[in-house]
Amino acid sequence: MITRRDLLAAGAALAALPVRAQQAPSQEELLRFAPLGQVTLLHSTDLHAQLTPMFFREPETNLGVGEVRGVLPHLTGQDFLAAFDLARGSPMAHALTHLDFAELARRFGPMGGVDRLATVIKAIRAERPGRTLLLDGGDTWQGSWTSLRTRGADMVAVQKALGVEAMVGHWEFTYGADRVKELAEELGAPFLASNVQDSEWNEDVFGHTAMFERGGVKIAVIGQAFPYTPIANPRWMFPEWSFGIKEEKLAERVAAARADGAQLVVLLSHNGFDVDRKMAQRVPGIDVILTGHTHDAMPRPLQVGNTLLIATGACGKFLSRLDIEVEGGRMKGWRHALIPIFSDRIAPDAEMAGLVTRLRAPYAAELSRVVGRTESLLYRRGNTAGTWDDVICDALLSVRDAEIALSPGFRWGTSLPPGSDITAEDVWAQTAITYPNAYRMTMTGAQIKAILEDVADNLFNPDPYFQQGGDMVRTGGLSFTLDVAGRAGQRVSDLRLLRTGAPLEAERGYAVAGWASINQGTEGPPIWEVVFAHLARGPVRAAPRQDVRLRGV
Repeated sequence: MITRRDLLAAGAALAALPVRAQQAPSQEELLRFAPLGQVTLLHSTDLHAQLTPMFFREPETNLGVGEVRGVLPHLTGQDFLAAFDLARGSPMAHALTHLDFAELARRFGPMGGVDRLATVIKAIRAERPGRTLLLDGGDTWQGSWTSLRTRGADMVAVQKALGVEAMVGHWEFTYGADRVKELAEELGAPFLASNVQDSEWNEDVFGHTAMFERGGVKIAVIGQAFPYTPIANPRWMFPEWSFGIKEEKLAERVAAARADGAQLVVLLSHNGFDVDRKMAQRVPGIDVILTGHTHDAMPRPLQVGNTLLIATGACGKFLSRLDIEVEGGRMKGWRHALIPIFSDRIAPDAEMAGLVTRLRAPYAAELSRVVGRTESLLYRRGNTAGTWDDVICDALLSVRDAEIALSPGFRWGTSLPPGSDITAEDVWAQTAITYPNAYRMTMTGAQIKAILEDVADNLFNPDPYFQQGGDMVRTGGLSFTLDVAGRAGQRVSDLRLLRTGAPLEAERGYAVAGWASINQGTEGPPIWEVVFAHLARGPVRAAPRQDVRLRGV
């Protein structure tokens, strides 16, 4: 039984951090923690191949629909701060919200860096020998130029150096079935996917459960890959594998783990927060869900029945620590900290720093090449818009000579403060995928609307089990109204060309440019070359736009 005392203890680490400091907390303050129980779980997720410190602005809009409308994690800005009693302008407010981002980024500096993560992980392991378990929530092997060029090998080297003990996947699968198996073998730790089976024989492609013993406690870790990988990403890259939520299969795995003597059952998940919330309500016997995919970061767990949901954010900004006391074969108590990785305040681990330098050395000249400059804050996160996405859409419109641009609503991608040079690495941090071709084709107004409606239903279906995507597809040269609470096929209306203000005509053909098509054989230059050409024309100033008018929120 989890008590109010547990909740208060979980918030103690937050309360101890400086409220309106001029600099981020010290390494000692960040690591301060009162240990509890026999087991310490460490969780990192959605690293997206970010090896070095970076900026990552949290979303201004994070809409919940149906039963989760207006509840955590679907609160942002001041509402989020109020929910966790955080002061605006404090280090944690900067780490967890978009508010005052450019100003506070200058004050508190960048976040993340795997050499800083290594320092924190080693310190906790030294404090809790034989009791820690480091788990990786996936989306680790993709998101940078070095990971693309090495086809994930650089990130596996980092995971091995960190001592990752199990992981799950999503973007990992976009290297193709054969490569995923190669890298999983090289990792030397369980690559878990309870919900991925061979389509013909219905046999597990990877392991589904890994058993560990820490502090005398038998722990079952069950892995869940992103259920809709073949819809969100190219099916042809892994044609013989089936995915899905497969709730009944998961329930069987949990029951089997308990029957095998597991005293603690952990779901290492890449489902997304709302899917995991629903799963916690429907699948008994799970003590902890380490959730990923939606990039949510929450400084306290969410308790659903007897299950704790832990959300650790993205890009290496945070590490979650969860200490657990087990008694009588069940979780009796817990204590939690979401540790912000303020790069300027944590000493880099020398061994990991050396590895990062070696991994990046063959590409150093390419990565540091200046390709442009920004006069405004560039960021990606948000349900309907991001200024990095505006730059990409503008590039598609101008370089590909199109009337309308479509860009996927990917959640990954670092931020860049105003007044910064834009390097090739910055562009690749938004675009480094294995299917980057920038197409140009004719689409009718009806086809464009159908695409927008389909993505909107993937995002805003009131049943989390039918939410299949990232954020809303970004558009250039087009405005529309989006009714988040509308019916499927009726959420998008009043589509207009920005250049003329004319309504989009259903039967008329329009020149459309886009990228990241899931269709095999898509032709066109890689999107980063399109963006490079656009940036070469002069500095960009991408002020937030109001091209998408929201209703029903």
